Amino acid sequence: MSNTITFDDFTKVDIRTGTIIEVNDFPKAKKPAYQLKIDFGELGIKQSSAQITDLYSKEDLLHKQITAIVNFKPKQIANFMSECLVLGVANTQGEIVLLKASSSVNNGSQVN
Repeated sequence: MSNTITFDDFTKVDIRTGTIIEVNDFPKAKKPAYQLKIDFGELGIKQSSAQITDLYSKEDLLHKQITAIVNFKPKQIANFMSECLVLGVANTQGEIVLLKASSSVNNGSQVN
């Protein structure tokens, strides 16, 4: 387990749902990744670099609803600015499985 945090610490993390509206290869990434554009409703469209090429094709990801942290400081990855962190967990083979709501929800819905 990681360090213990307070509830106030948790409330600082803005976790939202969004729908992937564009997926592109990211050949300049050090590890295989996609460049994603994600619609977060009223928050607008944000982009992210995601190392999820093992389990997901570009076609699988298009229009898929995902969960992401949207209030990280943007991060430069090669020639791309990543504005949010798409959330996933590693399966037993070490491949990243995306986290998502069990039912469709509005883009921009906040996890609470």
